[in-house]
Amino acid sequence: MAEPILSLAKVHTYIEQHHILQGVDLSFMPGRATVLLGRNGAGKSTTLRTVMGLTPASSGEITLKGRAVQAMKPYEVAKLGVGFVPEDQAVLYTLSVEENFRLAMLSESETTWARMETIFQLFPDMKKFWRSKAGVLSGGQKQMLAIARAFVNDHDLLLIDEPSKGLAPIVVDHLIESINHIKNHTTVILVEQNFYMASHIGVDYFILDDGRTVHQGLMADLVHDDGLKQKYLGIA
Repeated sequence: MAEPILSLAKVHTYIEQHHILQGVDLSFMPGRATVLLGRNGAGKSTTLRTVMGLTPASSGEITLKGRAVQAMKPYEVAKLGVGFVPEDQAVLYTLSVEENFRLAMLSESETTWARMETIFQLFPDMKKFWRSKAGVLSGGQKQMLAIARAFVNDHDLLLIDEPSKGLAPIVVDHLIESINHIKNHTTVILVEQNFYMASHIGVDYFILDDGRTVHQGLMADLVHDDGLKQKYLGIA
């Protein structure tokens, strides 16, 4: 049986005096797309930031490909093959789309540029606006840039935080199609409030509530479990 690519055991995280993660236990299998679900403030985004070392864990263990990473700096975690798309996109508005990509590239190899051709197929607007300042892009295009920029490197694991936030349904559908392509090439962990998007991408799910893991299973089962969705997600 395959070993988890990433696991969190009894992880606690504080933001200032606030105890956000209160003993989270999670395990993610390689080659699968897993969605973290829960109400606002449940600790989903903090979980991703804790894995990346941006909001360090105060206790517990985080294991990536068999290696403890909870004491590592963000750049050290990234070098182990983890891509991160934060909730605020972190797009550099004053730089061109091309410059955003070049800064993200770990190397400008033939393999990297071959991946760029795939990105241009998934996100045609990236090619269209290649020389334009990223600041002129629409909200949906900025989100596409943020995701595509993380995919340009050959990561083993891609963490994506709230990609549908504030986007029109037609853009969400495009993102679903694109992330479903990406998940065929790398393990994806997605934080998403939009259950429509989550259910069309996730194979597995975990539900967080008040900083704790309260449920897990297959997304195909959760889609039909109205009681569980009402209890933890507020979906009628």
